Amino acid sequence: MSPSSDFATRLLLFLIASFLIYRFSFNPIVLSLVLYPIITTVLRPLRLRRLKTQYPTPHSLQTMTLQSASLIQKSLAEREFPFTFNKALQFALFRTYGIPSISALLLHTRQLSDPNAAFKRYTDTSVLVGEILGQDWGSERWAEGMARMNWIHSGYVRGGKIKREDMLYTLGLFACEPVRWIEAYEWRSLDPIEECALGVFWRGVGEAMDIGYEGLKGQDSGVGWKDGREWMEDVKAWVEAYERKEMRPDEGNKALTEKTVAILLWGVPAWAKGAGSKVVSVLMGDRLREAMMWVESMTFFFGQPRESGNTDAVIADTLLAVRKFCLRYLALPRPSFLSVVQATDKPSEHGTYYMTFYEAMPYYVKPTVWNRWGPSAWVGRAMGLPVPGDEGDKYFPRGFKAEEVGPAGMHGKGVEGFRREKEALEIMERQREKRGGGCPFGMPLA
Repeated sequence: MSPSSDFATRLLLFLIASFLIYRFSFNPIVLSLVLYPIITTVLRPLRLRRLKTQYPTPHSLQTMTLQSASLIQKSLAEREFPFTFNKALQFALFRTYGIPSISALLLHTRQLSDPNAAFKRYTDTSVLVGEILGQDWGSERWAEGMARMNWIHSGYVRGGKIKREDMLYTLGLFACEPVRWIEAYEWRSLDPIEECALGVFWRGVGEAMDIGYEGLKGQDSGVGWKDGREWMEDVKAWVEAYERKEMRPDEGNKALTEKTVAILLWGVPAWAKGAGSKVVSVLMGDRLREAMMWVESMTFFFGQPRESGNTDAVIADTLLAVRKFCLRYLALPRPSFLSVVQATDKPSEHGTYYMTFYEAMPYYVKPTVWNRWGPSAWVGRAMGLPVPGDEGDKYFPRGFKAEEVGPAGMHGKGVEGFRREKEALEIMERQREKRGGGCPFGMPLA
């Protein structure tokens, strides 16, 4: 929306509000019901309007720094679209299981054979990704999360067990899936500035993980990318081509999918697991569903192809439309004190940090009175699920340190490797600041 049209919209809303105040001033209930949607219409896109003042032209996107991109994507994940953004990242990881080389490696590690180990691995991945996304770029905690991630992968990379292409594919999904999910399920699409921020951020993550961008047009041509959006378009096209080539039916994919869906539905009541399984099925899409050899399908859900007149389809589409409408016109912008953050900001007396919420298994959650005896805890107990503080130290009630996060066999190991990785990241960031002021598109290709 141009500044002139935005001003005209606000002026029109002001005139309407003035008339309504005059017309219904005698009836505060009617007045409130009429004015509230107008107020939310003005306030809902306020953060985006402020962002556009920082990047008023397409050319200005070329100056976006990693620090700025980090703050923008944090706003998307914690305040603007917290539920959908988080689910998109979870599904991005899930989607990698449709590549046989990735599923074979994960099955070989046997981390998903035992339910407790599987939940621990799932939580550890969430912790490290959350530290990388949820902390300011270049901060101490960001470097610690990234260093631990690099160290965990380093052994597999040196042993040739992880293909560079699979690493790039996973990175590309983490960058692109939030864009796709928000487009499909949220009250508005991402603005080009926000897409640029995701591109800047995830290109920086790829460089920090030393993945390499061979195969992307911008890299192979030597021209590079002018901004984050151009990088996003390039990596999106590469991911699509890689899936067409590598995503195919495989028994390993199927076995891993069955175990992962069981994790996703662990906390769902037995009577609802069937519906939950169908939702997961439709979110897969045809290509992924075929690669995972998944037989369940509910093709009428969430706007997918379906027979006309199907009652379930009408209900599903209506619910989705109602959600979008309510978020757009009835929900006020989420204030900062209600931001959805994954981990605590301040360290505990043990020098650890706590997860602020959990799914099914309460790893790294502080066993406070509320967490043990609040409403969600009672629901969990009724379903036979553990709550924070149960079973002694099994769920790490003292919290986590990034340098210790990982599978049971890696817990407390790799401290020296972790420190070397962290020092390398700190050196890289200092060099980046000297060369390009934190803007990755202001530097030559490596």
